[in-house]
Amino acid sequence: MDTGVVIAIDKDVCIGAGQCALAAPGVFTQDDDGFGALLPDRPEGGGDPMLREAARACPVGAVTVGERPA
Repeated sequence: MDTGVVIAIDKDVCIGAGQCALAAPGVFTQDDDGFGALLPDRPEGGGDPMLREAARACPVGAVTVGERPA
């Protein structure tokens, strides 16, 4: 589902706190190293209402959510 949203996780900034996965478990998970990752079948968040809250919950600001350019 194309929601017009772009989600990015800066792997150089992520500390693996897991707040994104706790806030929006239908969009985020943690990879084998414990860092934040998008679920493979939800690259645009699928319209999850907690998506932006998950980005705000990141203690180091590694998760960004933006609008896809037209």
